[in-house]
Amino acid sequence: SMSKDLSELLKEATKEVHEQAENTPFMKNFQKGQVSLHEFKLVTASLYFIYSALEEEIEHNKNNPVYAPVYFPAELHRKAALEEDLEYFYGSNWREEIPCPEATKKYVERLHYVGKNHPELLVAHAYTRYLGDLSGGQVLKKIAQKALQLPSTGEGLAFFTFDGVSNATKFKQLYRSRMNALEMDHATKKRVLEEAKKAFLLNIQVFEALQELVSKGQENGHPVQPMAELRTRNINRSYEHGPVPGKESERTKRKHTDMMPSTPLVRWILALGFLATTVAVGLFAM
Repeated sequence: SMSKDLSELLKEATKEVHEQAENTPFMKNFQKGQVSLHEFKLVTASLYFIYSALEEEIEHNKNNPVYAPVYFPAELHRKAALEEDLEYFYGSNWREEIPCPEATKKYVERLHYVGKNHPELLVAHAYTRYLGDLSGGQVLKKIAQKALQLPSTGEGLAFFTFDGVSNATKFKQLYRSRMNALEMDHATKKRVLEEAKKAFLLNIQVFEALQELVSKGQENGHPVQPMAELRTRNINRSYEHGPVPGKESERTKRKHTDMMPSTPLVRWILALGFLATTVAVGLFAM
């Protein structure tokens, strides 16, 4: 099977995890527009750290024959776009505001390790991220824009905008052909496939870390308390010693509040919806 093109081998090697992501209810939630600004900001922050590391190592290896054929900075690189989005969401001091969970740091460390010690494996990380983002980008952009009521002019969505790619289908064909032309023996191909699977695992660990941040209501050490949560908490306190006569409006308000996506579990489902869709929708179109 190692006689097949690398792009086909990668697609086959990641098929199982792709199907798991594609069939999860998380992805369907995002497709319905069920994502909050808080989760979207956390995701964007983690992606910034990941792409900063990936692109730093790509730059170090841009002339290395194990990566040079798939070096497309103007078309693919996302760091500058993510910086633009983070400034929009967090303000000019966004570098001090954004959180970097341990799982994100672990992903970053892996990217640096690969870039410095096994640059031939960088193609696995580039394939997993860039082609996935490019494939699903336009779909996700429209969903996020509507769900978060972001400006039609594109602020907050630079990550999904590939100005250097005029035709995504043709560019992906070019990228795959360049990737297939990389000189690799069977042993190296096998290691690239394993690295692609590892990239998925690192992504999943990042998702789990973001779940923890959301469940704790924390953002870079600062508590995040949506209005719905505060309202629920105050109403609960008023009922500690039993119902208060004449408080039907508060009881009704509490019922509506309980239906809102304010609990850690539901908010996490919405957040993972975005992340799962980024991987699954993107890979689906690869």
